[in-house]
Amino acid sequence: MEHNSFWVSLISGAAAGTGVDLILFPLDTFKTRIQSKKGFWASGGFRGIYNGLPSTLVGSAPTAALFFTVYDTTKSKLDFYVTRNYINPTFSQIVAANLGEISACLIRVPVDVVRQKTQAQHDLNTIQVVKKIFRTEGFKGFYRSYLTTVLREVPFGSIQFPLWEYLKLVVSKNEKDGQTKPYQSALCGAVAGGISAGLTTPIDVAKTRITLAKQDQDSKGKIINTMKKIYSEKGIKGLFAGVYPRTTMISLGGFIFFGIYEETKKFISTNF
Repeated sequence: MEHNSFWVSLISGAAAGTGVDLILFPLDTFKTRIQSKKGFWASGGFRGIYNGLPSTLVGSAPTAALFFTVYDTTKSKLDFYVTRNYINPTFSQIVAANLGEISACLIRVPVDVVRQKTQAQHDLNTIQVVKKIFRTEGFKGFYRSYLTTVLREVPFGSIQFPLWEYLKLVVSKNEKDGQTKPYQSALCGAVAGGISAGLTTPIDVAKTRITLAKQDQDSKGKIINTMKKIYSEKGIKGLFAGVYPRTTMISLGGFIFFGIYEETKKFISTNF
């Protein structure tokens, strides 16, 4: 039967998002606490490393599903112009990735706000954090770092996805059928993710500070000012706080995420 690419992308993306977030959650907790203004130990150290997991699992599937649905659909629509040499394939991938990230952030940001506050306030559970945000800041409190997150994801996606597609293309040239296997796609995802993560760490640090800042603090919503403040306090080292766990996490995440995504697509195409 003819496969509906929309549903394939949606299901594969949901499976990939849930899998990677569940497996790598402890590493993400360490990264958040390292980047917190209070520091790693004051934010909880090694205690409660699964704080915030419920909100993450709730958001994982729809976030990743929305991203890949938009990404694959946009790329498919732009193929018309790519095949006629009106636009470059890399440009098509960047546009698709950015539209996917902007859309996914509508779900990702409130989930991240709750998750990171729960990770950094180890004495509160997920429900208590949700109630506290709503009581002190209202609904807009859940989207306080939306712009910062988009500004982080756009350069990240602009590097990661074209690089992933390029590496897959290079690998596929050595395959008899001209197709990459899921594990090869996963390895390409790990390399692309690690490089992208390292280069965009300063934006991620600023985003974490803005997310964790209290309502009356000047970190609220101002990414450039926040980065300047971090630099004045801790120098270049402060801007790259958590770069090792972030790079490690996203490299592993890239391997798991793209591996599950491609394996799920293959399974659906073969069995349904």
